[in-house]
Amino acid sequence: MQTLNFPKYSFRFKNSENKISIFDHIRKKFVILQPEEWVRQHCIQFLINEKGFPESLINVEKELKINNLRKRCDIVVFKPDGSIHLIVECKAPHVTINQDTFDQIAKYNLSLNATYLMVTNGINHYYCLIDFNKECYKFLKEIPNYH
Repeated sequence: MQTLNFPKYSFRFKNSENKISIFDHIRKKFVILQPEEWVRQHCIQFLINEKGFPESLINVEKELKINNLRKRCDIVVFKPDGSIHLIVECKAPHVTINQDTFDQIAKYNLSLNATYLMVTNGINHYYCLIDFNKECYKFLKEIPNYH
């Protein structure tokens, strides 16, 4: 797999029927290693190890309903009160992050009301703070540490 723009982390791998899987600590199971999954696993480790987010508040592939359609968020980080602190959209490294990517996560956030958004393809990371009063988002240099 491609080297990503994250610190180096160690992962558990398994090879079964010529398919490599990576262990997801949040879901507590091995999942097929695809380029987007490689980015997601790095992002999870980044949030836990670099930003101090508790594992217990992180949810992966969270399903939600938007206008009666079922959608999945790659990573959702909750606040202790159950509200949503951060949603993350992960893309494969070869996928360019553009306005459509932000529109996708912004649509998700209409029903989730997360304070922060993160979009990453493992190479480029973008962070936003949602201003609910002005109904806009402000780009940040980095996501704040969990407190």
